Amino acid sequence: MASTEGKRETYAKMSFSKVNPMYLQKVERKGRTKDELHEVITWLTGFNDEKIQRLVTSKASFENVFETAALNPKAHLITGVICGYRVEDIADDLIQKIRYLDKLVDELAKGKKWRRYSAARLRRHIGLVPYLFPTSGQRLAPVRAFAPIRN
Repeated sequence: MASTEGKRETYAKMSFSKVNPMYLQKVERKGRTKDELHEVITWLTGFNDEKIQRLVTSKASFENVFETAALNPKAHLITGVICGYRVEDIADDLIQKIRYLDKLVDELAKGKKWRRYSAARLRRHIGLVPYLFPTSGQRLAPVRAFAPIRN
């Protein structure tokens, strides 16, 4: 991302309590619910509904939000373009985390399956898929060609 130094301060001081209602408005316009939005935020940050509400009422900045968040270890699998930038190519950690959230909210609003970053996606990402029918003692076989992910 070109010249993030000036933008970092802007993003760091941006209030989560001002952006969260915009996220909610966006998803509700597309027929989604507050619970689904909170599920996305919880997946990425590890925060429960109470913690999300406290962050909104305390007017926490995005910097504070992501300093206290336990970012999902699969967050690096979030890829794509948001606001003209490829999420995976953003150099600044804070801006990248904010864009991860933007991307997940965008996918939720568009009706895409944001859960594609789940274990199935991870197995495909590292080149392994369940062999035939998965069981509790799952056998994994190498992937010869990457197929589109269908959820």
